[in-house]
Amino acid sequence: MSIIKRKNLLVGVTTCALFLSAGCLQNLANSNFSPKSSFNAKQINSESDGIVALKEVFDSSVEKIPTLTAVGYAVVSSQPGRTDAQKRLMAIRSARMAAMRELAEQVHGIQVDSNTTVIDLMVQNDTFRAVVKGIIRGAKTVRINPTGVDTYETVLEIDKDMMLMMLKSARRT
Repeated sequence: MSIIKRKNLLVGVTTCALFLSAGCLQNLANSNFSPKSSFNAKQINSESDGIVALKEVFDSSVEKIPTLTAVGYAVVSSQPGRTDAQKRLMAIRSARMAAMRELAEQVHGIQVDSNTTVIDLMVQNDTFRAVVKGIIRGAKTVRINPTGVDTYETVLEIDKDMMLMMLKSARRT
């Protein structure tokens, strides 16, 4: 499978995951999808069957499209800057970037790497690393508020219109 096809498949799977909640796969056969072909949750057991199920989701009409919301926080006193105003602006920027990261986690997922060292049946070292990669387009700032004496909160969202555009883009590829 070529790299472009893999990327397109990854975009499609990611977009599809946004529209399916954790328990939705069990009830997918009873949903409002168009009856172009029969579908049941057992088809997702293999990779090829998963692709067939994904195609059916893309071919169907999705009635409920979620609005993704993310919140980011930052502390003013820990920011670089010469004046309090500079530190506040940097905290707002940091809170916005933390919210962007949370949106990226929701859209693209998070890769978790871990390593555990065991010696004489005792854990000696346990490390975790989380990586998020992805592009966020169309995120709108809902609000920026000070949440305390030294903290800022930023709320971002991707509305259903942007989600529809992303879904249409995934369908074309």
